[in-house]
Amino acid sequence: MDSTSKVMLPKTKKTWTKARVKNLGIDAIIYTFILLVAMTCVLPFIHVMSKSISGEAFVIANKIVLLPKGITFDAYKKIFADASIVRSLYVSVVVTVLFTIVGMIITICAAYPLSRRDLKGRTALTFIFMFTMYFSGGIIPEYLLMNQLGLLDTWAAMILPLAFSPYNLLIMKTSLQSSIPDSLIESAHLDGAGQIRILWSIVLPLSKPIIATLSLFYAVGRWNAYQDALFYIKQRTDLRPLQLKLYYLVVAATESFQAAVEGSAQLTNPEVLKASCIMFATIPIICVYPFVQKYFVQGTMIGSVKG
Repeated sequence: MDSTSKVMLPKTKKTWTKARVKNLGIDAIIYTFILLVAMTCVLPFIHVMSKSISGEAFVIANKIVLLPKGITFDAYKKIFADASIVRSLYVSVVVTVLFTIVGMIITICAAYPLSRRDLKGRTALTFIFMFTMYFSGGIIPEYLLMNQLGLLDTWAAMILPLAFSPYNLLIMKTSLQSSIPDSLIESAHLDGAGQIRILWSIVLPLSKPIIATLSLFYAVGRWNAYQDALFYIKQRTDLRPLQLKLYYLVVAATESFQAAVEGSAQLTNPEVLKASCIMFATIPIICVYPFVQKYFVQGTMIGSVKG
């Protein structure tokens, strides 16, 4: 059809009906609510970042809100001046990667059989797993167990105890039930495929969104944790993860600052050092998010549907 044969249709004006005005009002309320929720996450991050690069006088006077004042990087210089920080960063990266791999292997191997309706006793097994979400032995029995197993001051002490999450198991199990049809599994059985082959060739390729989502959960949880390392890593300072190292750095700076308040010593204010430590420990894990972002929403929605 050439340009001469085109028929020019008259432009129709949108009428402001009562229903349309109502829908626009509802959309405005929803977007406003989402914006407020987003601001509660973004503004504290901006505040901490501004505090980490601001002058100590402005931080002490509580003059830092969103924009930095008296920009200085002395707190970051103090962090990087400690050579053991690089070692602690290496430990955190290795532990986070191994922890995520081990956690996902355990979760997948437990969730797949529990998601199959032909597994006998799966209700009882699921109850046993879920029971641990609400009841645990406590810190002292866990420490005694780690001591008896000889895992104190070892890599395994930061990987094995928290590698299994019943909450992530529940999400994975629900996702497999809703996204993997039974007919697909049955057809694979008819073709002679075993359970391991079905899991590797069918289930895992179709479960990339939920796998990426739970991997992010495991990685973020392990990266931010330091309490278990505080209990289990005592003698071997070379095994201290980044979060624990920064914790000791902040504690030492706080004690030194309090001791030198009356003197003339020039020390980094603990508030500035805390803010810089938060940024230093947060930025690496934030860099991981863009790589799994496309799977995150889909995986979360699939896992949240009750099967």
